[in-house]
Amino acid sequence: MTEKATFGAGCFWGVEAEFREISGVLDAAVGYEGGHLENPTYKDVCTDRTGHVEVVEVDFDPAKVSYDKLLDAFWQLHDPTQVNRQGPDVGYQYRSVIFTHSPEQEQAAKASKTKWDASGKFRRPIATVIEPAQTFYRGEEYHQQYLAKRGVRHCHI
Repeated sequence: MTEKATFGAGCFWGVEAEFREISGVLDAAVGYEGGHLENPTYKDVCTDRTGHVEVVEVDFDPAKVSYDKLLDAFWQLHDPTQVNRQGPDVGYQYRSVIFTHSPEQEQAAKASKTKWDASGKFRRPIATVIEPAQTFYRGEEYHQQYLAKRGVRHCHI
């Protein structure tokens, strides 16, 4: 049995690459979620007018990796205190968000956010939004495993 987890943590290329490295993650795809336009393209999302976020949808085996472990990875691979940006990338599409696929994921995400906010790791309060999952629109094929296709392991996330 597999489950889904969906995270927005800035530019999706590096986020996807990082989640693919976690044992128990079966697949990760980049795409767009949370907006009002059906079947948005990257060009559409870049206008900052569709309401979509660049996200990574993760398929994982909960017998091999817990949702909590995925949440811990999420908090550590970006700056969740920034609003509508990550590093040099600025815009609504780069906001920090967790899209939950069940009441259990919502509860776990909220508890994890509280734990990480109180941890002292971040200088400012966490700005990450937790919302119910919406329609995931898979990104264009050239965005899938973008870094791996170029022989690069990391980018600025």
